[in-house]
Amino acid sequence: MQHGPAVRRRKLGAELRALRARFGLTSGEAARLVGWHQSKVSRIETGTSSTKPADVRLLLDAYGVTDPQLRELMLALAGSADSGGRDHWVHAYRGVLPPAYRDFISLESQASAMRTLETTVVPGLLQTPEYARAVTRAAVEGVDEEQLDTLVEVRLARQDVLRAEPPLELNAVLDEAVLRREVGGPEVMARQLERLVEAARLPQVRLQVLPFTAGAHIGVTGPFVIFSFSSTSDLDVVVLDHLTSSLYLERKEDLQAYTEAFNALRAHALSHEDTVDYIAATADGARKEAP
Repeated sequence: MQHGPAVRRRKLGAELRALRARFGLTSGEAARLVGWHQSKVSRIETGTSSTKPADVRLLLDAYGVTDPQLRELMLALAGSADSGGRDHWVHAYRGVLPPAYRDFISLESQASAMRTLETTVVPGLLQTPEYARAVTRAAVEGVDEEQLDTLVEVRLARQDVLRAEPPLELNAVLDEAVLRREVGGPEVMARQLERLVEAARLPQVRLQVLPFTAGAHIGVTGPFVIFSFSSTSDLDVVVLDHLTSSLYLERKEDLQAYTEAFNALRAHALSHEDTVDYIAATADGARKEAP
């Protein structure tokens, strides 16, 4: 269990080590091929030191890697600003976003699929501007209006991953409390629920509500996100959010446990079709209560 940057270094190193082995080189031979000392290749492959995108490009070229998706993902893990992913915009906010949040956005922008359990609020990728403002104001202590505007801009910009080509596939299980917690007032909540109905019509979005009648379930331990990557399943990662930081789980047993938990939650939740009807009915009720 580590913070994001350490996970990214280790995953990058493991993938580069596998590519070198596939190419039939020892670490010493790879080092001589690119003009380095063998210890530098070892440090990169073990994730003990950060890696420059230029060094990753050099190794990928040496190993004959031409797959654009794999190169893009390797460069993203190295923190490249020009990796070709969906998160170019985030570099304009580097000075105002915490490193853990930037790292989450980078993973989100490079992932092919995202499975998430939400127990308190609507997923950030599906929030309306007004809802996002109310949530951010409550979650970030002492935020002034300028900072609030910036954080809301970032949250809305993140949503572009659902409109990219190819789009991120979002599979979300929402505890019923997400629908019942009035955030920002009746009007804001009614519009947010309507937005969920609209989003559920997108082919890349699948929503399921876990009703109160389901009783206690494995999700009571808290929300989580599972990111998956099309290039290789070895890069899949679970993200757990805490008040002051995020933790990343990369071990196969952790990924299996959270995948099984997510599947169990889906089995107890309403179907996607029933969920859309349920949210629509809840939105109608909220709209009637709005002034």
